Amino acid sequence: MRHCIDDGAPRCQTVPGAAVDTAIGTLLLDTLTPLALEVALTVQAELDNPRRRDRRAATPTRRPRPPTRADLARRRYLAVDPDNRLVADSLEADWNNALRALQGAREDYDRASAAAAAALTDELKGRIHSLATDFPTLWTNPDTPQRDRKRMVRLLVDDVTLHKTDRIHLHVRFRGGQTTSLTAAIPPKAWQARQTNPDTLAALDRLLDAHTDAQTADALNAAGHRSGEGKPFTARIVLEARRSNNLLSHAERLRANGLLTKTEIATRLGVHASTIKSWTKPES
Repeated sequence: MRHCIDDGAPRCQTVPGAAVDTAIGTLLLDTLTPLALEVALTVQAELDNPRRRDRRAATPTRRPRPPTRADLARRRYLAVDPDNRLVADSLEADWNNALRALQGAREDYDRASAAAAAALTDELKGRIHSLATDFPTLWTNPDTPQRDRKRMVRLLVDDVTLHKTDRIHLHVRFRGGQTTSLTAAIPPKAWQARQTNPDTLAALDRLLDAHTDAQTADALNAAGHRSGEGKPFTARIVLEARRSNNLLSHAERLRANGLLTKTEIATRLGVHASTIKSWTKPES
């Protein structure tokens, strides 16, 4: 683009930003649906299945755990002389106490872990499900600044590749690697967007056969037609519309049909214009 501005070099391609923004916004709204989020949560729950965690914990690469108090108590008990009954009984009691303490600690840990995991899962699920409602509301809110929309896009999308032919082709890569492609229509140029609707133009042409510009404007407004800029018709807008489309005015159409003005008739007949006017009055 710099070479185009500085050196007048040809542009490789120009892409209207509004069309791209609309396409990306629609894609994000269609992607962040309750169903899609529910599927994502289901997949995550399957990955976190306790049986999968157990299988991962049982792999040969698991690091050895340090000896516990129960292990040490067991070794001392097995190493004692069986004939020394007093020491053996004391070590056996110590081993049993260590086993009970170990079992209690494991149960407390399992309960705490399960409670923490359940609380975290419920909190995350609630926050994720809220995205299905919060995101569309925030995205479509007219008071949301464009910079905030850009931040939301950056959280969800890695990059977008554009290619322009007779349409705009978008290749979107989401965070995590998922990709999708879509197309968007090229919006009309400014002058094309302001063109009068062909049906409206045809109605204007028919009305000019029997109406002046002002009368034509009133008739078009009464029928619900609007100009290319969406404004109600005026005599000036009708004048500009017929001139830009090479349409004859009401007076020109009458003249094309052989009709003359009062002055022209008087000149041809060699009488005063008032005489022509008196001739047109109905007899009493």
